Amino acid sequence: MARQKGVHPVASNRRARHDYFIEETYECGLALHGTEVKSIRQGHVNLKESFAHVKDGEVLVESMHISPYEQGNIFNTDPMRPKKLLLHKAEIRKLQQLVQRKGYTLIPLQLYLKDGRVKLELGVCMGKQLHDKRAAAADQAAKMEAARAVRNQHAE
Repeated sequence: MARQKGVHPVASNRRARHDYFIEETYECGLALHGTEVKSIRQGHVNLKESFAHVKDGEVLVESMHISPYEQGNIFNTDPMRPKKLLLHKAEIRKLQQLVQRKGYTLIPLQLYLKDGRVKLELGVCMGKQLHDKRAAAADQAAKMEAARAVRNQHAE
């Protein structure tokens, strides 16, 4: 079977863009079992409430739910098990330094297939306060209103 070319999104964490300021993003691979990959290819993955942390020189993703593969048997694994991210040591050290700063955390933003391999977009994020969320919503409403005005002007 030939490998799929290009990027095919599987799941995204849209809530993260609402709740956090995204400072940097990293693309990383995941250490998965075979039935987990098959389940991800079917789109049975949930990134809500998931987060990552650095532990013993490794980056682990917690609370990422990958549903058990229906045709799997004894090879199915725990859907909520911590998954190891594949990053270079220098990147892991940099992430650890960034996370130690006040208010920063690692949040999985998107899971996708790139040339047939499962990749995760990991964001270094800082939490938004309530007033920040309100300001972001007001900015988006203003942009939409301006775009609507331009569209209506061109229609006339």
